[in-house]
Amino acid sequence: MDDLAQDLADFIAVSPTPYHCVAEAVRRLVEAGFVEQAEAGAWVDGPGGRFLVRDGTLLAWFVPSDPADPTGPSRGMRIFAAHTDSPTLKVKPRPDVGSGGWRQVAVEVYGGALWNSWLDRDLGIAGRLVRYDGSTVPVNVARPLLRVPQLAIHLDRSVNQGLTLDAQHHLLPIWGLGTATEGDLIEFLAGEVDLDPGEVAAHDLVVHDLTPPARLGESRELLAAPRLDNLASVHTGIGALLAAARDTSDVIPVFVGFDHEEVGSASATGAAGPLLETVLTRLGGGFDARGAAFARSRCLSADVTHAAHPNYLERHDPGHRALPNSGPALKVNANQRYATDAPGAAAWYRACRDAGVPSQVFTGKNTVPCGSTVGPIIATRLGIRTVDVGIPVLSMHSARELCGVHDPGHMLAAATAFLTDPV
Repeated sequence: MDDLAQDLADFIAVSPTPYHCVAEAVRRLVEAGFVEQAEAGAWVDGPGGRFLVRDGTLLAWFVPSDPADPTGPSRGMRIFAAHTDSPTLKVKPRPDVGSGGWRQVAVEVYGGALWNSWLDRDLGIAGRLVRYDGSTVPVNVARPLLRVPQLAIHLDRSVNQGLTLDAQHHLLPIWGLGTATEGDLIEFLAGEVDLDPGEVAAHDLVVHDLTPPARLGESRELLAAPRLDNLASVHTGIGALLAAARDTSDVIPVFVGFDHEEVGSASATGAAGPLLETVLTRLGGGFDARGAAFARSRCLSADVTHAAHPNYLERHDPGHRALPNSGPALKVNANQRYATDAPGAAAWYRACRDAGVPSQVFTGKNTVPCGSTVGPIIATRLGIRTVDVGIPVLSMHSARELCGVHDPGHMLAAATAFLTDPV
């Protein structure tokens, strides 16, 4: 458990953006012998591990060497779905602004971020610079560069009665003194990666908290880190796929990490797009055969869930509270904000039983609407039975979140059992 928690911390530290997350996952897949499937190239059939990358989205799968039916239609797929993005502050196309003698960076809120959690933190900046020919150059300034300063209490004596922030005016990071000049930020970032600023046509950049992941608690049983939502699940999914690839099951294990979940998934790289359907159709033997293949398939949608907050217990359903280190939680919602149904729940509980790990159940309080994730989108788009699960965390959507040290290990064991379950 300690080694896995440290590996998760290392994974998060090198993944400040979806693009960096995908790059680190690909590094691990290649190290294990997986080979890239070019999206625009000829489809490669046959046994072995493959992966496909589109921007901040990654798909990977493993075809067993001795399939029960080489033509594919009778082969069930076991899909692990997660997302690579996290709430943050995204840099605007024209980032160079300032006022009152300060140089600032224009940003907009990406996803449902807890705005106040970004105040008074040392921030880096990361993402990708795109040349005029369409090629991309990753960039990651992992040292203190930016800061969103809070107003001193002397200038707002009522702040502790309720902080009110205006996203247009109060969340702009400072990064120096002087007068803002158009092109300053991109020139600086291009210099960080030895790129001529004149080659940069566009960019995708976000800020990120620089405080490293850390163990805490009397017994060091908790892990504090940025982007646990949802890099904890991506880390688990890659580990489970690699473990499933060493299994002798005839099912095809698949991993998908989508971008843009935090903003609704409606994009070319999101769960509402066609990418997963295209890959699964090919894996299932083509369009005519995919109906039977999809009917034999199941999806585990993994996203973090709410841990019971000791200071706000009234916000939780008293019979369905989840706690860290008590196992991943099955997520259930009558209005299909989660895709779990009884047969899906049975498949999850079977996986937990086979793996020897505990499980919990999360259901939101009737008067406090819950969020959603990629599970209902996959179930709706593909008709594949899907079950939603996740490890419990506190401070979800904060710049820094908290989970139990043991839950990543519980989740990995259960996910591996799910990806290899032939039933």
